[in-house]
Amino acid sequence: MNAAPEDLAYQARRVRRLGLSSGLDVRIVHELDGILGPVDPQALLHAGSSLWAAWTRHPQYADPDLLLGLDAGGILPTVAVALASGLPYRLAWKLDLDLPGKRRFSEPHARRTDVFTYGDLADTRVLVVDDEITTGETTGNLIAVLRDAGATVTGVACLVEDTSGGAQALLRQEGVPLCALTRL
Repeated sequence: MNAAPEDLAYQARRVRRLGLSSGLDVRIVHELDGILGPVDPQALLHAGSSLWAAWTRHPQYADPDLLLGLDAGGILPTVAVALASGLPYRLAWKLDLDLPGKRRFSEPHARRTDVFTYGDLADTRVLVVDDEITTGETTGNLIAVLRDAGATVTGVACLVEDTSGGAQALLRQEGVPLCALTRL
């Protein structure tokens, strides 16, 4: 399900990034960023509930054991979905720490490209949660790492899909469904 629920009217837009020498020159900004204006805490809860509801109604819905959010933009939506679903979560970080079960993947369009997951994820059904998806390259890299760790990726749930980047096709090729509240 890619359409936004009528009651959410989730606001997002493309904004040009300044001062980049490489990478994507456009960023999606949205209501939970706190960039466009102050964020009412109820908006966080509402976004989490709406994203979880959209995922559970998705035609390829599969029940996850764990939510995995991506560093920075994915933290708030992951916490919001965890609150709505009652599921535990982990976060992938751009921190290279000496911890067990560390796996590295790449965020190719970022200034700092290395991202890490931690812990034993074998035999875990994972729903990846992020704020937005454009090319799907970071998510595709994460899916490969999770599969190598013995996890099953049930899907990707995000607030905004930027349709200009082709993420839908990449995830379809990986056999992973995408659920987004808003498409730009």
